[in-house]
Amino acid sequence: MTEHDPRDTETIPTPSLWPAGFAVGVGCALVGLIVSVPVLIVGLLVAFGFGFQWIRSASRSAAATDATVEAAASDESHPETYGRGAFLTAATLGLGGVVGAGIMLPSLGFAVLPSFVGDTVSNHDVDLGPLSSFPEGTFVIATYLEAPEQGEVSRRTAFVRNNGPAESGAPSFTALFSRCVHLGCPVQPNGPIDEDAMTEVDGVELRPVLAASFGCPCHGGQYDAEGNRTAGPPVRSLDRYEFSIKNGNLVLGRLFSVGDVEGTGARAKISKYYRAYPGVHVDGPEKWLYPIATPGTT
Repeated sequence: MTEHDPRDTETIPTPSLWPAGFAVGVGCALVGLIVSVPVLIVGLLVAFGFGFQWIRSASRSAAATDATVEAAASDESHPETYGRGAFLTAATLGLGGVVGAGIMLPSLGFAVLPSFVGDTVSNHDVDLGPLSSFPEGTFVIATYLEAPEQGEVSRRTAFVRNNGPAESGAPSFTALFSRCVHLGCPVQPNGPIDEDAMTEVDGVELRPVLAASFGCPCHGGQYDAEGNRTAGPPVRSLDRYEFSIKNGNLVLGRLFSVGDVEGTGARAKISKYYRAYPGVHVDGPEKWLYPIATPGTT
């Protein structure tokens, strides 16, 4: 009759909620990569805490099993000081952790790091030239290098309209950024461009355009003359530039995001917010999904 070896006894791990908590934490962290940094941090803490308890529980279970086997097989001359089950469990979990870190950390860096380093090209004040270059009631396409020392990577385009005097008597301008707030594709004016009337002063190109609206050719986003979204996937109005008048010249300042615009021209009421990346809501219930402003653009 064959003797029973206690080491051949099959043991079933005790049911545990630690793996489920670990999975919830990982899911929360992945959602946090899209939603906000606080959610990401909470997810990582939950995953770490439950993962630690999972490893600890598994190690204790394996150690207890090995202790039972060693007690039953105490007649052997060289009993194991650290059971094979505990070793394999620790090795498997350790290797899984290394592989998981190798996959998650680079992705985490690429997803989160840009939010803390700001824009590649920072906003600089840009002198677009004398006010006489901007006829009242007409859009002008202004193309310029925001940071000439950085070359073409800093080329920007703005749609600028002279609205005439505001109620206070000060000059009023609408200065729309040419990037779609869906995914950042270049927006084009829906109207003919007068290339023959193009002027260039100090590296700034100005082209009059009869634009009653603007459109993005990439995904069909449409905006009216005030930059309000009228169709397509964009989530808000076109971003705008702050402006100032210096020595009779129009100077563009920093960019800001816009929720919506009520009214037109000099009488428009603009919902102004910190500049946000394309695809990010700045008002309405959806705003709560994006609680952190883009660093460096406030």
